[in-house]
This record gives sequence, structure tokens and C-alpha cells, in this order.
Amino acid sequence: MSDPTYTPPKIWSFDAENGGKFANINRPTAGARFDKTLPRGKHPFQLHSMATPNGVKVTVMLEELLEAGFEGAEYDAYSVKIGDGDQFGSGFVDINPNSKIPALIDTTTTPETRVFESGSIMLYLAEKFAAFIPKEHAQRTECMNWLFWQMGSAPFLGGGFGHFYAYAPEKYQYPIDRYAMEVKRQLDVLNKQLANNKFIAGDEYTIADMAIWPWYGAVVRNTVYEAAEFLQVHEYTHLVRWADEIAERPAVKRGLMVNRTWGEPEGQLPERHSAADFNQK
Repeated sequence: MSDPTYTPPKIWSFDAENGGKFANINRPTAGARFDKTLPRGKHPFQLHSMATPNGVKVTVMLEELLEAGFEGAEYDAYSVKIGDGDQFGSGFVDINPNSKIPALIDTTTTPETRVFESGSIMLYLAEKFAAFIPKEHAQRTECMNWLFWQMGSAPFLGGGFGHFYAYAPEKYQYPIDRYAMEVKRQLDVLNKQLANNKFIAGDEYTIADMAIWPWYGAVVRNTVYEAAEFLQVHEYTHLVRWADEIAERPAVKRGLMVNRTWGEPEGQLPERHSAADFNQK
């Protein structure tokens, strides 16, 4: 249980030691902490990211665009090691003042366009290439419903459940119970939606699937937090079916590798500059 003796002070103060796994980078202020110019490749899109669920959304989408024949979606991907604080370099802050991955530069526009927040990047790419987003208004709206559902729901999964279950320096029952309940409710929302739909927004594979899969697919496939048994994810049979089917897509397999710097070596591609990079794995 939580410490019953703690009473919040009248004025909060920053404690650099109170942050668990991420204590070394957490600060209550924004902005660059050091000067660093970002590397630049030759392709239309320059991605600076890490293979967390939010990063995987974008690499999967870029690989899906290339798989679908959109040569203009070629990209260079550079690894941002958030544990080391790379996201606080001046070059990265210039393209994302919020210092969070992923961040993208579209070099084909004048001036160049910066795009940050994973949902914004996915919508930007979908509209630029007229791909993976329904053209009919009602279906497009349904796709947007689920894209924004993910953006609003995932913080409860990652920053809430994931933090207290997997990363917090101490385990407390109250926050784990609170967020586990919410995560199971979210899994049930998805399971019910997928009971009558092949994909999240209907019969069409869209950016809604690409946004939701890296988070919720990872939970039910037990590749994040190792909480599948705790959450009894096998109960969500329709969600498991969908998660497994998405995992078999070639572009998804490639997208999972990009900007990954941990796990089995054959599953890592810290930087990506051409399709040939995957042939080395």
C-alpha cells in the first residue's frame, strides 16, 4: 500500500533523486540543455526516434508506405537514446520543443516542415501520400476517432500502468490497481471493437491500427512490461487475433527493428538509411 504518512507540502519542490529509472533525465523545465547538431541523410524524410511504442508507430508507417510503392517515403532514421538525454540537444529541441520522440523533418517542402507528436506525424504522412486513411468522410472520421483514442488512452497504459508496474523504484498497490483496472477496461474496449471488425476502424488497415498496435499489441503479445499474465490478456481473444495478424506484416517486422538498440542483435537496426540495411540482419 502507499505510504499513509505522506502529506503533500504546500509548495512542490523538485527532487532529482525521486524518479526511479528515469531520474537522471527528468526535470520540470523545457528547452535545450546542450548544443548538438542533428545528423542529416539524403532522403526526403529525416526521422529522429527510438523504438519505443511511439517511435514504432512512425517507422511502421514509413515502412508500410514503402511496401505500398510510395518511393517518396524514403527516410533516414537516426537513434535518439532518451536514457542518455539525447532529446535535450539543441538540434532535437529545434524540431520538437517538447523533447519527446519521435520527431520528423520533411525536406521536400520550402521551408522544411517539422512534425512532432506521433499522431501528428502519422496524420501528416497519411494526408501527404493519401494512404492508410479512408477517403469517405464517415470512415475517415471513424479512423480519426481511434487515432485520437490511442493518443488519449496510451498515457494511462505507459505513464500510468507501465511506470508503476515495471519502472517505479517501489511497488505500491494503489496506483498499480488503479491503472491495471483502466488498462483492462481499454483492452475490453478494443476487444469489443474487433469482435465485429477485421481492423480497428473497419475492414481497412489504417493509421489507427498502426498507432494502436505498438502499444496494445505489445501488451497482449507480452513484449512490453511482461504483464500479460497479470492482466490475463488471453481473455481478449479478438484483440489477440488482431495483434498477431498485424505482427506478421513484413513492413511491421521491419518497422520494429528501426532505431532499436536493445534485445537480440538480429532485431536491432539503430540507424536506417536504405532498404538494403535490413538485408544485413
